[in-house]
Amino acid sequence: MADVLVTGGAGFIGSNFVRYALEAHPDWRVTTLDKLTYAGRRENLHDVMAHPRHTFVHGDIADATVAAPLVEQSDIVVHFAAETHVDRSIAAAGDFIHTDVFGTFVLLEAARRAPRLRRFVQISTDEVYGSVPEGASRETDELRPRNPYSASKAGADRLAYSYWATYEVPVIVTRASNNYGPYQFPEKVIPLFVTNAIDDIPVPLYGDGRNVRDWLHVVDHCRGIDLLIDRGRNGEVYNIGGGNEVQNVDLTHRILDLLGKPVSLIKPVQDRLGHDRRYALDTTKLKALGWRPETDFADGLAATVDWYRRNDWWWRPIKEQDPAFRAYYDAQYGRR
Repeated sequence: MADVLVTGGAGFIGSNFVRYALEAHPDWRVTTLDKLTYAGRRENLHDVMAHPRHTFVHGDIADATVAAPLVEQSDIVVHFAAETHVDRSIAAAGDFIHTDVFGTFVLLEAARRAPRLRRFVQISTDEVYGSVPEGASRETDELRPRNPYSASKAGADRLAYSYWATYEVPVIVTRASNNYGPYQFPEKVIPLFVTNAIDDIPVPLYGDGRNVRDWLHVVDHCRGIDLLIDRGRNGEVYNIGGGNEVQNVDLTHRILDLLGKPVSLIKPVQDRLGHDRRYALDTTKLKALGWRPETDFADGLAATVDWYRRNDWWWRPIKEQDPAFRAYYDAQYGRR
């Protein structure tokens, strides 16, 4: 049996990875460590909370008294835990530095002492490369983060690498493109637009809507991480991209079409500060190990829209009963 620690395992990508890992690896015992902030929810793990090979620990990665013992008894650490929303980072950058950088430092310090640790996967993001006008970012390209969120992830990314270079902690860094799929908190564009449109609420589209994102289904992301745990090289960075570049305005139209909603729901709003125009990843390095995205974007988006349509038990309490979400939404879009 391998003991696997998943930090941020009650978040969107983390919970999908926990579910994937338990199914794909009957020889893994999985521990989820999550602070349960607004986007980390027990409901994301409702179907595996009682799984015999899964343990949930409520705690903060920045609290060494909680996090360090869990790292020290692990064979594998997959580190998702982070503050992740660009808009929130613009309003409160300090929270991102504390969790994303200092929290990663706490985990890496414990990893130095972990006697059985064979892999520490630092989950980074394509946003560390900054806006990419043309071509695709390679792992060796300069990092040029343009907002506090991406800067905090770049800091954690390079800190993790330094612990391999200096202390030989078995670190791998992954940089993935925009993920989509079930259990994504409805502040992010796809679940926000889907759930708004279901209720005939306008969908707030930033600027001219021509910003481009590369979309990666969350399960394809999980498969890429799994492959790297087995076959990646310590100290290396690997891009994980879906190869689905879509302008935001086109994505919006696709969502409305899938729901049978009119384009009149689109409400252009003032663009956010430092909004990167385009991201794109070169995934040659990961593909050389045998990985390919398996989810066709049209099929994956349709399935994702259908998931939110069928699972309003999951998102309605957030949007209709959580005053913090309402306050955030009004502050973010009402003033625009």
